[in-house]
Amino acid sequence: MSKEQVIVICGPTASGKTSLGIKLANQIDGEIVSCDSMQIYKDMTIGTAKPTDEERKEAVHHLVDFVYPNERYSVAEYKKDAENIIEQIIKKGKKPIIVGGTGLYLNSLVYGIDYPNIETDLKYREELEKRVEKEGLESLYNEAKKIDEEAIKKISPNDKKRILRILEIYHTTGKTKTELEEISRRNGPKYDYKIFVLNMDRSILYDRINKRVDLMIKDGLIEEVKSLLEKYKEFPTAMQGLGYKEVVEYLENKLTKDEMIGKIKQETRRYAKRQITWFKSYKDAILLDALNEDNVNIIINSLFGGNK
Repeated sequence: MSKEQVIVICGPTASGKTSLGIKLANQIDGEIVSCDSMQIYKDMTIGTAKPTDEERKEAVHHLVDFVYPNERYSVAEYKKDAENIIEQIIKKGKKPIIVGGTGLYLNSLVYGIDYPNIETDLKYREELEKRVEKEGLESLYNEAKKIDEEAIKKISPNDKKRILRILEIYHTTGKTKTELEEISRRNGPKYDYKIFVLNMDRSILYDRINKRVDLMIKDGLIEEVKSLLEKYKEFPTAMQGLGYKEVVEYLENKLTKDEMIGKIKQETRRYAKRQITWFKSYKDAILLDALNEDNVNIIINSLFGGNK
């Protein structure tokens, strides 16, 4: 039995995924399922480049703005929620369009990975956090590399959240993250994912990222972070997000304002570089010139031969 077709629009941050997704949704009677691990959070709008209210009126967006920053939300939960929504969209006779740049979320769908919903051992997490303070993150990065070299290849040496997760998974299950993923892929994906990757000249992309960061600061990112810190007592993962952790460092007087802005730009560019490598590794993915005004028609012709 053939699987239902699901469209994926992915690519690095600031490459125009949201805009293309909305245009496509309007052309093919589609609904958008967000694939972004930061846009899930309520009260975190500016730093996550969440679709605006106007954009959400133009096309239905799912899995945006529904998790409180003091809550945990796992990849396993995302996969379950996304597949349920995809099924609902198909039942309505509409087209599901996955739009976003979080590679782990997308992998869970396109490879059918059932990430085990491993309970966090809070005592062990506390031990790891203390070790980070005492030994530095590089020490734990090297330890994670010895345990699971394959998983660490996809992670930045500065990505504390994912480095600790590799160590936690091994501590809790006795298996590496890579081993668990291989076991969980055996059933394969539930849908027939057609992947389109937005691509553009690196210098143009980096310029867009720098301008976006400046706009976020102008639009009130610092005030947004202050408000979050006042409203919530804890942030299991939300404040690890790009832009947020740097503003926290600024508010703690660890960085000057210029240093903070420079660091956000640099870390975002690095993240974009990793995203480009990640998404280009998808077999059968179709690369699109992100600046091409005709991408909607290119996608429609590729999928439906011009017939929507």
